[in-house]
Amino acid sequence: MAECHPVGFQWVMEAKAKGATVIHVDPRFTRTSALADLHVPLRAGSDIVFLGGIINHVLSEEKYFRDYVLHYTNAATILTEEYRDTEDLDGVFSGLDTEERAYDFHTWQYDGTEMRAASGERDQQYADQTRGGETVRQSARGEAHGSGGAEVGNPVRDETLTHERCVFQVLKRHFARYTAEMVEQICGIPRDTFARVCDALTANSGRDRTSAFVYSVGWTQHTVGAQYIRTASILQALLGNIGRPGGGILALRGHASIQGSTDIPTLFNLLPGYIPMPHARSNTDLDSFVAAESTHKGYWANTRSYLVSLLKAYWGEAATEENDFCFDYLPRLTGSHSTYETVLTQIAGDCEGYFLMGENPAVGSANAKLQRLGMANLKWLVVRDLSLIESATWWRDGPETETGEIRTEDNATEVFFLPAAAHTEKDGSFTNTQRMLQWHHQAVEPPGDARSDLWFTFHLGRRIRQKLADSTNDLDRPILDLAWAYPTKGEIDEPDADAVLAEINGWDANGIPLSSYEQLKTDGSTACGCWIYCGVYAGGVNQAARRKPGGEQNWVAGEWGWAWPANRRILYNRASADLDGKPWSERKALVWWDAEQGRWTGHDVADFVADKSPHYRPDDDARGPRALSGIDPFIMQGDGKAWLFVPAGLTDGPLPAHYEPQDSPFRNLLYRQQRNPVREVTQFVHPDNRLQPSGDEPGSKVFPYVATTYRLTEHHTAGGMSRWLPYLVELQPEFFCEVSPELAAERGLKHIGWATIVSARAAIEARVLVTERMTPLIVQGRRLLQIGLPYHWGPNGYSVGDAANELASVSLDPNSHIQEVKALACDIRPGRRPRGPDRVALVRDYQRRAGITERTGTEM
Repeated sequence: MAECHPVGFQWVMEAKAKGATVIHVDPRFTRTSALADLHVPLRAGSDIVFLGGIINHVLSEEKYFRDYVLHYTNAATILTEEYRDTEDLDGVFSGLDTEERAYDFHTWQYDGTEMRAASGERDQQYADQTRGGETVRQSARGEAHGSGGAEVGNPVRDETLTHERCVFQVLKRHFARYTAEMVEQICGIPRDTFARVCDALTANSGRDRTSAFVYSVGWTQHTVGAQYIRTASILQALLGNIGRPGGGILALRGHASIQGSTDIPTLFNLLPGYIPMPHARSNTDLDSFVAAESTHKGYWANTRSYLVSLLKAYWGEAATEENDFCFDYLPRLTGSHSTYETVLTQIAGDCEGYFLMGENPAVGSANAKLQRLGMANLKWLVVRDLSLIESATWWRDGPETETGEIRTEDNATEVFFLPAAAHTEKDGSFTNTQRMLQWHHQAVEPPGDARSDLWFTFHLGRRIRQKLADSTNDLDRPILDLAWAYPTKGEIDEPDADAVLAEINGWDANGIPLSSYEQLKTDGSTACGCWIYCGVYAGGVNQAARRKPGGEQNWVAGEWGWAWPANRRILYNRASADLDGKPWSERKALVWWDAEQGRWTGHDVADFVADKSPHYRPDDDARGPRALSGIDPFIMQGDGKAWLFVPAGLTDGPLPAHYEPQDSPFRNLLYRQQRNPVREVTQFVHPDNRLQPSGDEPGSKVFPYVATTYRLTEHHTAGGMSRWLPYLVELQPEFFCEVSPELAAERGLKHIGWATIVSARAAIEARVLVTERMTPLIVQGRRLLQIGLPYHWGPNGYSVGDAANELASVSLDPNSHIQEVKALACDIRPGRRPRGPDRVALVRDYQRRAGITERTGTEM
């Protein structure tokens, strides 16, 4: 965190100065480790075992917060008799379809209920429609999971937590094998170090104390990435650390507005506010879509009002009740359209044009070679960025031009590079990890032809609409009917970003700005561009631009910027109070029930129906938020509980289970199942995306080391914002690999010399940094030596070098479609890599030595 998020790390240091214990878990010793109370090095890709071991300790030693767990989680809920755990099936859950490589979640349900999967999964289940022999459920599973919770009915509960099928007992059995001995064997963490972590965390959790987890892409970029975070959420729920001050699980985003780019998404599978994108072959009208995506209980019961208001923001007066508010105008999914599937369609010739805006996949994506080969097969490519990045120049200076795999004179892709404005050159907002919108004001005009993304999108739409103005083709109506009358200003007609924020906030039929998503209607009388952002322009004032000093308000600082939803700074904060609405302790008081006022009050905005008493119990026919009781804090879930066990909504299991990374030099000690059985690999079989043998398989020893990628303070992501800045390049001038003295001796590597790192996909070269920061570990009885690789480099800019992500395969988490780049097996050798075709020949030789074929690594 000190390395990648140094400004945010200030607050960690302030907490430490006040007595907080800081534990840093990372394969590398970093700037964070240097300032932590305890550094815990572990094997990359083994975090579920580490967290699962803590869960086992919490359960077996009865360190959990019982009152919180019993009443605020689904621990007491009884599961169906048909459920079978990894304990019963040696590493997989019941419902696994081995041919489809997908789970049928119906056996994971609560006893006595008929549940639907969360959000976007519902309309994919058991679809009869096929596309090229592939079911819709298979081709696009995973999008929008959890955005709607799941229908849970009225599940049976055992308040004693002793029923053998209650979630609590299932959890205890599931994690029983995650012992301290297994943590040592699989993660390489000594038992005494692990015991220190367990003692520190449990001692600082309960009524009077809370602890927080902070993570970043080191957890997400795995084939089980979503389950990493799930494991942490189980642990935090058991300890009572969710919805309370000083608790939670904090995702540190890759840059200032990654949170915002999922809220109002750049993702293919979501609409603003986490409403799932509709599918082409199911629930094709508004009524059936809402019926499939909404719930009877909780705030997702109001899905229709969120969606109708969004459609009114998109199409204004053209959206009427008679035409389903233009629901038919929305694009439709036909499968998974993630960046990696898109690359394969480019290579196949099915995708002819591509926009790249603020992204550099020629360097930053896993197996970046595939990205370049895809772009080489386009008819046109538009790149918008601050600098002439590799994704705009691969056709003249990419690695394949050196090897002869791409010939500049033969390439037909027409590339348009359009310079983009930096954040200092435009108005707009950042939404950070706290869900807080902070407005930034333009400081200077963009130079030359540089323009903001807002300018580009607005004027591109304007020109397209002008060209279609006389069209009588109904297929053009979705563009022509758009509400596109945004005010502009200045010499270049820059759209008013403040007006866009006002539209996102929404207004009523009289044009009066809304102040809460509770005001959204189903009849088309309100328009709102993103329901969770409703209130950011309350009273016609840009709330995100507020900057009231901390000394002039309470410690929650609710008047600095604006946080969604409803300016709440801590989600699910009803859980900070006990069953009677009183704070668990005065020390951790946040919100509480004021019986005299008949309302929730406190330091933060209560994440609860304001006038719902803790003693409220709903009638059987209650719907929406009123269907949840006064002791159901998790209001976006259908049962109002934190889910220790997920009965529907995840594609790879209701509980986390440890699986080895796609390419791993170790076998799975916990189960016979080596890898995540539903990871996404088979659709990416390609000659340039070969996978490696794993564990005890023949050929695995060809790649004996584990590499992990990371960021540096002095560079930013794929380097497009930093490799062109001389003063940053002076601080970090060359691509390097971090190796331990033991690895250097074993492979004959010299400090500041050159090394070649090889996988089944690529060979790259890097300067050698021999350092004791890379701690050797003992894993499964043998010494493991790991390699650290910063991923900021490419062939352009003042500082050039090979891209670390060339090494990674396209193997994805099935929930999020994210790539695994944080744990991969490789080899390392002294000296520079070969040039030209010899570089390809070296990779092919490694494939031959390892016995790699097109089927290697695709086994379920």
